[in-house]
Amino acid sequence: MSLRTIVLCLALGLSACSGTRELADPILEIRTPTGSELGVATDYGIVFLGRTAQMGEIEVIAWYGDGPSVELAVVEPIGQGLFTAEPEIRVPAVPLSFRVPKAGDEVWVKGRRGEELWDDKTEVVGDARVQGILLAPTSSLAKSADQVGAGVYYVNEEAGTTRLVGLVSGVLELTDADGATQRYLTVVGPDDLWRLVTYRRDLPHKPRWIYRDDIL
Repeated sequence: MSLRTIVLCLALGLSACSGTRELADPILEIRTPTGSELGVATDYGIVFLGRTAQMGEIEVIAWYGDGPSVELAVVEPIGQGLFTAEPEIRVPAVPLSFRVPKAGDEVWVKGRRGEELWDDKTEVVGDARVQGILLAPTSSLAKSADQVGAGVYYVNEEAGTTRLVGLVSGVLELTDADGATQRYLTVVGPDDLWRLVTYRRDLPHKPRWIYRDDIL
């Protein structure tokens, strides 16, 4: 491990380093020929919504403690509007939670705009007219077009644990009979994220991770 990496680990307050640069978070930017969206690196691979690309080559941008790393990957559909991709380097990941959020649960929504990270605490809400997971809107997602795929997390601050439970998929507006408008964030949750866990690639053997000088 280089002195530069050791200093970086100490600066980030990490208890251990494996020799690679450490991600400050698992939030990724997915760049495609038609735009960009957010993705999240999980224990079972990267997951994103494919709003800007559902096939072909993409760039996966991961932000490390000393800056971004741009990696090439190929989009792989896993079903029900979810996609994955595998860059040649291993990126630190967040665990998944398969506990379906219920109305009244507190969750965190986390995203990024370039190097700038943001996170908002919000609440799961219910509406009899809608099936699925809805969140109360947050200030950072007042206009969510550039934040498609922001992660939704259960955060246990006492235990210091964070688990991904879904991805923000859009904004829904409903109008009551009296003209009042309700605005919600829609979420792709555990009912679909299980596909990432069961997805199997055609390769007979999983390729070994590549270790390069630029990530040491």
